[in-house]
Amino acid sequence: MSTENNLKSLYENSIKILSDLIAFKTISGEDNSSLIDYCDKILKELGAESFRTYDNEKKRVNLFATIKAKKSNGKSPIILSGHTDVVPVSKSWSTDPFKATIKSDKLYGRGSCDMKGFIACTLAYAPIYSKSNLDRDIHFSFTFDEETACQGAPILIAELKKRGIKKGICIVGEPTNMKIIDGHKGCYEYTTHFEGLAGHGSAPDKGVNAVEYAVRFIDKLLKLRKILKERAPKNSVFNPPYTTLQIGGISGGIARNVIADRCRVDWELRPVVKEDGIFVNSEVDKFVCEDLLPEMKKTYPKSSIKKEIIGEIIGFDRDEKSEACELISNITGDNSREVVSFGTEAGLFQEIGISTVVCGPGSIEQAHKVDEFIKLDELKKCLNLLEGIKKQFSLD
Repeated sequence: MSTENNLKSLYENSIKILSDLIAFKTISGEDNSSLIDYCDKILKELGAESFRTYDNEKKRVNLFATIKAKKSNGKSPIILSGHTDVVPVSKSWSTDPFKATIKSDKLYGRGSCDMKGFIACTLAYAPIYSKSNLDRDIHFSFTFDEETACQGAPILIAELKKRGIKKGICIVGEPTNMKIIDGHKGCYEYTTHFEGLAGHGSAPDKGVNAVEYAVRFIDKLLKLRKILKERAPKNSVFNPPYTTLQIGGISGGIARNVIADRCRVDWELRPVVKEDGIFVNSEVDKFVCEDLLPEMKKTYPKSSIKKEIIGEIIGFDRDEKSEACELISNITGDNSREVVSFGTEAGLFQEIGISTVVCGPGSIEQAHKVDEFIKLDELKKCLNLLEGIKKQFSLD
């Protein structure tokens, strides 16, 4: 079969697989095991070896599968990484969000762009890798709950470290229009819970108003936000160049005439450097322990302020000598490098010594939106990249 006909067949198969993947309703926080079973079956039929890691409830699953090189020579493996979860859908879709629909040059469906399109391409191309005489292993890394502060990837990364998989080249296939992304900020998500003492609104001194203390807490965060702007690195490549801090929500109280005994504040931090994350958390903890809590406990000793860590996605740092970026450039001819504002699992792979790049089909502009789609041409570009990897590391 000619290369052109071969790629056409792979392209058609990628659409079929993507359609199958979209049909799995793998919304963040929900069971993704059926999709993982589907992926694992495809890869095992090709001779791949795999293992799984789980959340505490054993209902959300990470899959790590390997098509081994014909001759083992210790060369750094390739890791093709994608998350299996998708964000929830609204009722505003013009098509069934969990049924792939092709219109003109676009394929619609939840996860088509973010990021089941990339996973579909890797699975479609896997048979080629299994038949090829490559000089290194090809790993397939599929995780759960990336959309909710990367809850699945750290569990997988811990297992990789145990198994001694601490080197390689990782391609995180988030939607970048196949552009090379070599950096992004971190993303730390928190909910701070305040618990005081309820009472009648006519006697505010006899209660502990959780909402009022939450407001003071928010005021402290806003003051820290101003300081973070002043801490911006001179050579920052990000826009904005400083660490951002954002209040996502405040909720508490049951009535105007009742002292609120409970309140919660949702907030996030996107650090340019790790030190900013340490700084903010240190200042916040100090303010809570030295100012807010002592005041609350004077009236009600059982008062509490508790910080819930939703997730702490570490940043993805630019590496001027990135082996992963060089690989993509050599294949595509694109020597440009960009940074993005959204978070990914890239920093987690980078942290254990794996050279990492973010590069995948689709546009982030379509991610999480009503009538999410991926342009079909993006799937072709992704398959061409996977073909380039085969040619780069083939011994034939």
